Amino acid sequence: MGRGRAKAKQTKVARQLKYSSGGTDLERLQAELAAERGSETPSFATDSDDDDEDDDSED
Repeated sequence: MGRGRAKAKQTKVARQLKYSSGGTDLERLQAELAAERGSETPSFATDSDDDDEDDDSED
């Protein structure tokens, strides 16, 4: 017994996190994810666009 108050507090905190409009710092998130991969920039941002080269050779 005695879990009611703890569960109510967890529910309150979860609701605050879910509905808060604190905003997400996407640049910080991107940097953290890149650091986990071992690079500073994501691979999609550094890839060259090879599709244009293929289109030019077909003309």
